[in-house]
Amino acid sequence: MGNFHPTIRRHHNFDAERDAKKLHKACKGMGTDEKTIIEILSNRSSDQRQEVKVKFKSMYGKDLEDVLKSDLSGNFEKTALALLDRPCEFDARELRKAMKGLGTNESLLIQILCTRANQQIEAIKEAYKRLFDRDLESEVKSDTSGSLKSILVALLQAKRDEGLEINEALAGQDAKDFYEAGEGRWGTEELTFSTVLANRNYMQLRATFKAYEVLHGKDIEDIIDSETSGDLKEAYLTLVQCARDCQGYFAKKLNKAMKGAGTDEDMLIRILVTRAEIDLQTIKEKYQQMYNKSLADAIKSDTSGDFCKLLLALLH
Repeated sequence: MGNFHPTIRRHHNFDAERDAKKLHKACKGMGTDEKTIIEILSNRSSDQRQEVKVKFKSMYGKDLEDVLKSDLSGNFEKTALALLDRPCEFDARELRKAMKGLGTNESLLIQILCTRANQQIEAIKEAYKRLFDRDLESEVKSDTSGSLKSILVALLQAKRDEGLEINEALAGQDAKDFYEAGEGRWGTEELTFSTVLANRNYMQLRATFKAYEVLHGKDIEDIIDSETSGDLKEAYLTLVQCARDCQGYFAKKLNKAMKGAGTDEDMLIRILVTRAEIDLQTIKEKYQQMYNKSLADAIKSDTSGDFCKLLLALLH
């Protein structure tokens, strides 16, 4: 969708063996050389970090993750380990965390599954199976219910049309169906919303939202706001906002993570790590436009130490 710009690209002068040696030296003996760890992890693509992991193990007989775990701590450790996962593995671990034990973190399920493209969802399902020997769809089904379950399961099919064509007649029909399912009757008929939001391409969805406004004089987000509640409302709004402006959605989430008392470090880590190679540069620009403050400055005032340095390094 649109022109995305990442902050991390493949490192040109890459040498997995040299990186492995540097990381080994950074973690050996007394004290840790955090600067080297930050420099390497934030300047290599995910594929290159995988190569470094493999090289490290073959040279030193140890997993790089284990070495970093024993040398680092807190949010700095969390971010470094997140960077050693492939993005799909990191997402799979986050989803597992959201469903493990008592209670489910629906918000986390929504944040991941409602914002990923088909290919990402397929990769996450595969990683989930490989890492936990469990089926992601079955787990989502058993951990959620009702209309939220329907929309998440629909998204897990990874069948969204990812083209750019707009069918105006279909947009008009979908807008009409939205009205009949929502405002036009008591009790929202969620299935209509779920089917359209999970399967149409983003350009088509924008045309539908526009058609809705023309036909009924109201913004679709306001309708969702008044007709649904709780987790389902959050899922629908996430899908609508991503269709309209995905980078704006993430800029809002980052702002929310740092607003008021306390910081949601997990959210900062999740967004910066998973978007760095996709559209983090564009998210940075959106953040500046929306809040009149640079994302780097916001992170500086909300985090500290090596954790702060690593996040800033991801922003480049």
